[in-house]
Amino acid sequence: MASWNSVPLEITYEVLGWLAFVSWSISFYPQVILNFRRKSVVGLNFDFVLLNLTKHSSYLIYNVVLYFSRAVQKQYFEKYGYDQMIPVAANDVAFSIHAVLLTAITLVQIAIYDRGNQKISKLAIGIVSAVWLAAAICFFIALPKHSWLWLISVFNSIQVFMTMIKYIPQALFNFARKSTDGFSIGNILLDFTGGLANYAQMAVQSIDQNSWVNFYGNIGKTLLSLVSVSFDILFMLQHYVLYPAKSTTPSTLNGEDKKDPLIKSSDQPESETV
Repeated sequence: MASWNSVPLEITYEVLGWLAFVSWSISFYPQVILNFRRKSVVGLNFDFVLLNLTKHSSYLIYNVVLYFSRAVQKQYFEKYGYDQMIPVAANDVAFSIHAVLLTAITLVQIAIYDRGNQKISKLAIGIVSAVWLAAAICFFIALPKHSWLWLISVFNSIQVFMTMIKYIPQALFNFARKSTDGFSIGNILLDFTGGLANYAQMAVQSIDQNSWVNFYGNIGKTLLSLVSVSFDILFMLQHYVLYPAKSTTPSTLNGEDKKDPLIKSSDQPESETV
């Protein structure tokens, strides 16, 4: 296994990694806190949360196995060379564990708080079911020959696929409502910071090793940063430029207005007086 050539670059790598971890980890809390304060999840797209849980769960499997399993690490070195470094850091493992936990908490909030007329779509349920069925089939394919590196690469591919599609429901939901109310922008700003730090961390490692295997050897981490940053920019445009935030209540977020009309129609009965 390769070692670092530059101490300053190694320190920079660690700092950037934990900056990404802190930014990404904290990014889950603004939405959770917003839901808790409003006792409502109206405005948060449920498909986004379900797809996000599948994404982080598959990424957790990839990170934990590649970071801790000597057998899988051996297969990695045999494929990419013993002069390479394992592309998963401790902060990647810590982030994945935290992400699964916080996303699960958000799903619990969806179950217990006011949802309005929103629900998880059959399409999202179908996608998630198909993904885990495919993962189970791949496990039994890998089992006879112990092709564990290939198997976790499948999970890495799953997280890449889910990363590419998970933001779409929320982006379309914001577009349809012409509003981002109920969807925390704090989540997006922190996610944007984490994505940039994660990409910079990989670049620092590649510069030190004078090799770009780090990028395509862990294509999932590379695409995770690029896709996340791209959608974060879109959400920031929606929030600050296209649909500036308005002061609304959960009822108005769901398209309801509790105020009485200024002028009553002629066939509307007068309110009874006592």
